[in-house]
Amino acid sequence: MLINPPLSLYIHIPWCVQKCPYCDFNSHSLKEVIPEDDYVKALIADLDADIEKFQLTSRPLHSIFIGGGTPSLFSSSAIKALLEQVLARFEHDENIEITLEANPGTVEADKFIGFAKAGVSRLSIGVQSFSSDKLIKLGRIHDSDQAVTAAQLAKTCGVKSFNLDLMHGLPQQSVEHALDDLKKAIALNPDHISWYQLTIEPNTAFHSKPPTLPQDEVLWDIQDQGMQLLSAAGYQQYEISAYTKNNKHCQHNLNYWRFGDYLGIGCGAHGKITDTKEQTIYRTIKVKHPKGYLDQSREYLDHLKQVSVEELPFEFMMNQLRLQESFSLTDFEQATGLSSETIAAKLQLAEQKQLLSTTENGQVWQVTQLGHRYLNDLLELFL
Repeated sequence: MLINPPLSLYIHIPWCVQKCPYCDFNSHSLKEVIPEDDYVKALIADLDADIEKFQLTSRPLHSIFIGGGTPSLFSSSAIKALLEQVLARFEHDENIEITLEANPGTVEADKFIGFAKAGVSRLSIGVQSFSSDKLIKLGRIHDSDQAVTAAQLAKTCGVKSFNLDLMHGLPQQSVEHALDDLKKAIALNPDHISWYQLTIEPNTAFHSKPPTLPQDEVLWDIQDQGMQLLSAAGYQQYEISAYTKNNKHCQHNLNYWRFGDYLGIGCGAHGKITDTKEQTIYRTIKVKHPKGYLDQSREYLDHLKQVSVEELPFEFMMNQLRLQESFSLTDFEQATGLSSETIAAKLQLAEQKQLLSTTENGQVWQVTQLGHRYLNDLLELFL
């Protein structure tokens, strides 16, 4: 039987100074002044519509993540107004994690301080690289000095923790250069590092004109040596691309990977909601373009999909298997509403292939090192 998992909130701010060639997120180049007030009003109206539709007034809020786009283009006063109205609608812990994504090229000391005073407790800074020539190839608007400055400002602005986003496997990147990037990130002593490989996604400029990326052998060396560097520096890997120390895990993303619920408000935002009365899980997508989203004559909800029984095992595993932590058959049953018997044969096959291991008489399962390396092959077993 389905039970209500923790409920998080994702808020999408779609504007960027310019579109990066690798980005497949719903982002729009800034061509005029951002309509902050109108967009905040629309976000709150969108949220109220979801609360009513899914009867969420009694569910506490676990975490908030403001992503984009480039949320740091917004003023701290707009973020403050937004958060005050959101938090007034839910019960929540006084130390609720509130993350805001920031681009080093759009921040100043006063702005970070303003975000902290507005209620933001965690910053996620999109550094991507400390090499200026690589930043140019990635279409980033900041340089290496601004990346360092942004990280230093995050330490003193008043937030409780901060993350650095860093890519590897960049165009014509050597092992030495990738590890040098990682060493610079570690030297800045963030609580959290998101370190992930650049992939070429459909509907991006890089997909139309692919750059020359490192060979697989180079990528393996970067990954293996980089993980050793992170471990030696005290960072614990808890997800495929997430590393933390001092137990500063991203609580919002953990809820996502554990197949928790999350409302998605804003242009093109995605959500996942459990309806325990109907014993159903829904996926939501909001109107994608800012012009349409701000059109008050339209509904914010663009697409509502019921996740089928056949899709649920893969949906659960697609998230859970990214984590280093184990999961139990009870976790699966409560998150999907399905009997664990529906995946018993697939779990046993994954164990035979040494992609999963099990303890407690088959009640608890863990991804093996081999399973993480060949995660796509593992996931295919649950299709």
